[in-house]
Amino acid sequence: MSKLSIFVDESGDLGLNDKGKTYYIVTLVLHDQTGDINDELQKLDRALLETGCPHGAVHTEPLIRREAPYEGLTPNERRAIFTKLYFCAKKCGISYKSFIFEKRMFKDEMKLEARIARDISLFIRNHLAFFQGFDEVVLYYDNGQKQLSRILNTVLATELTDYDVRKVTPSDYRLFQVADLICTIELLNTKIEAGEQLSKSEQYVFHSKREFKKDFIKGILDKRMD
Repeated sequence: MSKLSIFVDESGDLGLNDKGKTYYIVTLVLHDQTGDINDELQKLDRALLETGCPHGAVHTEPLIRREAPYEGLTPNERRAIFTKLYFCAKKCGISYKSFIFEKRMFKDEMKLEARIARDISLFIRNHLAFFQGFDEVVLYYDNGQKQLSRILNTVLATELTDYDVRKVTPSDYRLFQVADLICTIELLNTKIEAGEQLSKSEQYVFHSKREFKKDFIKGILDKRMD
């Protein structure tokens, strides 16, 4: 029986009054479970242990900002953790789609929610043969945002004949952490393309916009679905 796993994470929130969060990003990481990735995940676990990464899930935004539980790590150590997760994402047989929304373009949250639902629906319709090629589709999400959980369930119930839902504990699924990683990469790439500068925290880890794009954008784009 063929099974498609869809791991979902988001960057930002749906509130339009939070001036510190210009963008809202939703990332779907798709994994055909006929492709065994256990070896890569075990390599990642060993590599993270060697870097001194705290146990549990890797959360990339706190990692970059040197927030708990990463406050005791140097910039090079934090970059090493980010890089290990990045290379795991590259080597695993996954694909992904990120939906990026500039919140100032929407009059209210309902308009933004409607646009998110529309864009995810269109993506599934455009790749309907791919999704229908699996005997089982399983959505993994941590229910961190109730609005997004509602959107995802509504869209999948409308576009697919059948699917299952699993609530995720982030530390249990490295591919959920990969979705978090890709959200962060896509967010930084969006800001760079808009002409924004890296923050001081981002500069400590990635050094420059040019180096970030060279080391982390080019490779991940091979995994992106249209």
